[in-house]
Amino acid sequence: MTDKGSALIVGVGPGLGVAVARAFAEAGHPVALIGRTDTKLKELAAQLHAEGHTAQAYQADAADPARLRSVLDAAVAELGAPEVLVYNAALARPDTPTGVSPEDWTAGLAVNVVGATVAASHVIPALRGGRGTVLFTGGGFALAPSPVYATLSVGKAALRAYAQALHEDQRDAGVHVTTVTIGGFINAGDDRFDPAAIARVYVELHQHPQDQWQAEHLYA
Repeated sequence: MTDKGSALIVGVGPGLGVAVARAFAEAGHPVALIGRTDTKLKELAAQLHAEGHTAQAYQADAADPARLRSVLDAAVAELGAPEVLVYNAALARPDTPTGVSPEDWTAGLAVNVVGATVAASHVIPALRGGRGTVLFTGGGFALAPSPVYATLSVGKAALRAYAQALHEDQRDAGVHVTTVTIGGFINAGDDRFDPAAIARVYVELHQHPQDQWQAEHLYA
């Protein structure tokens, strides 16, 4: 058994999500893979098992607060008190500032922002020893909004603001909150933007001593 707390990864798919889960598993953490597609999650968890890691799959839509809280509780009960929360869920689709319905704005913000607040608020009180790390996957659209990805741009900007406020709120309590603002397109095989390369940064940020904590890490 590892002596490290669990890492709860919300928004796991075959790209960055599973790369982050693998990176924390390789660092000795039991990992929870949380996402929308149950079959795929189980396949990814099985891959990590085959590599010798402790990993479990949990199906939840980040836009469903009750379900998200329920699976976070289940993961903690099964894998132990969390040391890390990573919120990687996002709803990314092309749209324009004047071409989005109120319903689509609501759906986008539910995943890109509200789900992050639900996960963080629920997990922080459960962090191992009252200390740990909360990492949000941000994006360059938070800094340079795109006219063809309006809801994603607004969502990432709002997530960035929330993370900075939460960073200040939790710093003195011993909880490290930061956003990994990815200033490029994730692309397997690209030396800089390969998911595995980016995932290593999440682990490094978790391992930073408190005097190195910052509210944002720009990865560009």
